[in-house]
Amino acid sequence: MRTIGAYEAKTHLPRLLDEVARGQSITITKHGVPVAMLVPPDTNLRVDVARTIEEIRDLRRNIGPLAGESVHEMIADGRRF
Repeated sequence: MRTIGAYEAKTHLPRLLDEVARGQSITITKHGVPVAMLVPPDTNLRVDVARTIEEIRDLRRNIGPLAGESVHEMIADGRRF
């Protein structure tokens, strides 16, 4: 892992991003103290958007109606207390 000062990181950010895209991690320091890291994204953390949307739709289908009350009625009930 490479360490670089904040001023140099600001000055050379495009080059640093190219290095990170190639898999290198870079620690950015301010007055010698580590304050940030540039790391490649973890591709395992990417969200499958289509799957997430389908899960939300399934959840909404299984919940059913809101006990006969509209959202506006529930809001009004909450304001009375």
